[in-house]
Amino acid sequence: MTTPPEVVLSVHGIGKTYAQPVIADIDLTLLRGEVLALTGENGAGKSTLSKIIGGLVTPSTGQMQFMGLPWQPASRTAAEKLGVRMVMQELNLLPTLSVAENLFLDQLPGRLGWIDRKRLRQQAVQAMARVGLEAIDPDTPVGELGIGHQQMVEIARNLIGDCRVLILDEPTAMLTAREVERLFEQIARLQADGVSIIYISHRLEELARIAQRIAVLRDGRLVCIEPMSRYDSQQLVTLMVGREIGEHLDLGPRKMGPVAMSVKGLSRRGKVDSVSFEVRQGEILGISGLVGSGRTELLRLIYGADRADSGHVELGQPLRPVTLGSPSDAVRHGIALISEDRKGEGLLLSQSIAANVALGNMHSIARGGVVSAQREQALAQRQVEAMRIRCAGPGQLVSQLSGGNQQKVVIGRWLERDCPVMLFDEPTRGIDVGAKFDIYALLGELTRQGRALVVVSSDLRELMLICDRIAVLSAGKLIDTFEREHWTQDQLLAAAFAGYQQQAVPNGQAASGHVQ
Repeated sequence: MTTPPEVVLSVHGIGKTYAQPVIADIDLTLLRGEVLALTGENGAGKSTLSKIIGGLVTPSTGQMQFMGLPWQPASRTAAEKLGVRMVMQELNLLPTLSVAENLFLDQLPGRLGWIDRKRLRQQAVQAMARVGLEAIDPDTPVGELGIGHQQMVEIARNLIGDCRVLILDEPTAMLTAREVERLFEQIARLQADGVSIIYISHRLEELARIAQRIAVLRDGRLVCIEPMSRYDSQQLVTLMVGREIGEHLDLGPRKMGPVAMSVKGLSRRGKVDSVSFEVRQGEILGISGLVGSGRTELLRLIYGADRADSGHVELGQPLRPVTLGSPSDAVRHGIALISEDRKGEGLLLSQSIAANVALGNMHSIARGGVVSAQREQALAQRQVEAMRIRCAGPGQLVSQLSGGNQQKVVIGRWLERDCPVMLFDEPTRGIDVGAKFDIYALLGELTRQGRALVVVSSDLRELMLICDRIAVLSAGKLIDTFEREHWTQDQLLAAAFAGYQQQAVPNGQAASGHVQ
């Protein structure tokens, strides 16, 4: 007779209310050594539920049990000491400290009142090896690492000691394909050791690969908890959003106008190499390429966030060169940037929706240096309604919103500013399927208003869905630009690799990067 699997964690009737209910009547169990996928639209309550389990949020209703005993962790630290760890989207690292110091911050090895650096380094090397970070020096300041490596350091930190339940919140959003594979290998090892994992993600292909069961939340309620094998991706999307979403997208009637922005020979040493392109009024131009190809760096040069070594940008009717020495110059000339790091660079998480929308719009709500609270609220309310931001009102803290609604707040700020050229860097990263289509519809509306959009995305299918043209960067160079109806996924991928193939050609002979 087969022994039934051990229940490690059980949740009964869990609910949480802020200004309004966020989750309600959640019942689920987590078995020893299983991966339970947790998915749903942004705002469905995934992060709230996981934070309750991890001791960061106190539930309003319900009870939990962990290892057969009542589970009411007073804090994240208390939960971690008992073996429940959580890796959040917002990394819990100190950028000025080394990787080793971050890994063992709460248990630094000591000797005669001093930190034992040799032992700290040895322990860090072992911890880093578990997640494939052998090539990184443990003494490197965390702030010098890329965001993907920082994510792996955070995961390594949570695997130190006795880990019985590991909650991973969108763990692969900032990882390369190679890092994702290493993470999945580590998940398999943890399962074999009996560790239970709650895996939160919108990437349904990942869930199908690693999860045994799936729990789907919609509008704060559990609508499904079943074996993963019973559902395909389309069925899961329908469960998540409550409606069917097709693979095709109609952005509505649009009319392209004259060139709104022309980029001429823009370069920054080691990042971007003499890139030139144009984008027209009413057009969506996609920028594709591999990680490290220079996509984000290109947008930062256009926006004046970084200084170009050569080249310039032309704007206006007729087109004329403009000086973009800073982001304030770019905004003054009508260029907006929606950064890929909305939490670090786009929002004040501790402030209200109204305060965040007001950023960049002080000219319209302040008189004599004093902000009018009435104008600020009216401005925010316009964008809450126009963007369909799911919230309790303009006074709600941005930190309490889902990722998709946070992104809408950032976009809403720039809509109020009425910038003719808008640069979007990974606009749907970390956003669920339903919210993605809301963002796509918004992009279509912006083009109907005559704005010119430049969209960087790592999701090639996304670019093929929404763009009129796609320009492909490779090793900092613009290899080719493809028109809608005249591209294939294979052509776009071949162009993305072309710049690196040129670098590899021996005897200084350049290979052609053009893709027919």
